[in-house]
Amino acid sequence: MNLQLEGKIALVTGSTAGIGFATAKQLLQEGATVYINGRTEQRIQEAIAKLQSLVPGAKVHGIAADFLNVADVNKLLQALPEVDILINNAGIFEPKPFEEITDADWLRFYEMNVLSGVRLSRQYLPAMLKKNWGRIIFISSESAILIPEEMIHYGMTKTAQLALSRGLAELTKGTGVTVNAVLPGPTKSEGVEDFIGSMAQQQQQTRESIEKDFFTTARPSSLIQRFATTEEVANLITYVASQLSSATNGAALRVDGGVVKTII
Repeated sequence: MNLQLEGKIALVTGSTAGIGFATAKQLLQEGATVYINGRTEQRIQEAIAKLQSLVPGAKVHGIAADFLNVADVNKLLQALPEVDILINNAGIFEPKPFEEITDADWLRFYEMNVLSGVRLSRQYLPAMLKKNWGRIIFISSESAILIPEEMIHYGMTKTAQLALSRGLAELTKGTGVTVNAVLPGPTKSEGVEDFIGSMAQQQQQTRESIEKDFFTTARPSSLIQRFATTEEVANLITYVASQLSSATNGAALRVDGGVVKTII
């Protein structure tokens, strides 16, 4: 299927691994020019080399920026003042008991997971509206709906992304610009892989048993009863970023494996 992304310029934040990397790869396969992002130049160069090997002739570039550092964000915006597609994927998570989550933790999560998207959207949306074409996509989570008791601060930021996404979509009425949120469920990203490995080592179990136990106890409502792959999540993101999704706007789109037990 031709997603009509030839010539489009995309920025995918937090894209040296995981969902962001898989999304960058698919956008490149569709002919877009993609700017990937990570916190260090080394990680970016490693990701670029990998993408170039996976997608021969890929038009891929990189910009290092830590979204907890406003100066870094400003440098990114100066280096790339305009894009056609913005994928707000950068984010952090950590399981932590509520009573141990400090004020600094709450502010750090909000700064990274919410304000990063605010700052980039504030820069890129006006030019998209002027051109009458653009895509802004927030990578939220099923945790926005089912707030996880083991990381309430994370769930709060993912819910905030849904409000932000819908609010920005209201500013696009009658234009060719869309703003949507994609809600992955449990996904086998780099961070999750590390978490599973750590848990397996601590509990002296196999990764397979840890994963099975997770879906038995923590996410029993999952219909697929496994972690989604990053490619499965990227499939939806790439479609929403395309010309073909032009009638989808202001939506919260789930690719959660059926974890959320609601009809709509």
